[in-house]
Amino acid sequence: MAATVTETMVESDFFAHPKALVESTDIGPHTRVWAFAHIMEGARVGAHCNIGDHAFVESGAVLGNNVTVKNGVAIWDRVTIEDNVFLGPNCVLTNDLNPRAYLKKSGDALVSTLIRANATIGANVTVVCGITIGRYAFIGAGAVVIRSVPDFALVVGNPSRQIGWMCACAQKLPMSPWAQHGSSTTCPHCRRSFTLAPGGLSMDGESLAEQGENQ
Repeated sequence: MAATVTETMVESDFFAHPKALVESTDIGPHTRVWAFAHIMEGARVGAHCNIGDHAFVESGAVLGNNVTVKNGVAIWDRVTIEDNVFLGPNCVLTNDLNPRAYLKKSGDALVSTLIRANATIGANVTVVCGITIGRYAFIGAGAVVIRSVPDFALVVGNPSRQIGWMCACAQKLPMSPWAQHGSSTTCPHCRRSFTLAPGGLSMDGESLAEQGENQ
């Protein structure tokens, strides 16, 4: 007989819906796994994550803490998701640049993808493998991301293009995507200030320790 919700929580310190399939033993406390989600053995999932219905996490995938995985998202081997990332409904992640059904690849033959801390991936986004999506980046719904995205960048379209910058408070910043390095701006909503560096925006006043936590 399937375990009740209460039994599942007490035994494992995370919640798994009775109709979820959880094979991994590396899942952090207070994570919630909902109906028809499948987490394979060898996948790593941090604490306080929310894994929606029909999500799939393959062996070799890594999720940090407080990651939201909405319904219908598949996270494959060689995909790393850092803390506080939002993966919107039915967004698509990949790990093979030139797949053929008759060419079976694994290990180093697969291509890694990194989504850095606090990034937002909108509904139905496709992320082509081999890229890095920067910290606090915001990918608009339906975008097809084919190249790496700077920290705090706002990206939309197919193929994706940067149209601006997004604050940590999820509001658009008053800075051109073509601004020169060293330019600065302040969010009109939360008053955070930023300076443009080679890897994207840097949030002024953020300590090196705080930045290191998201490396």
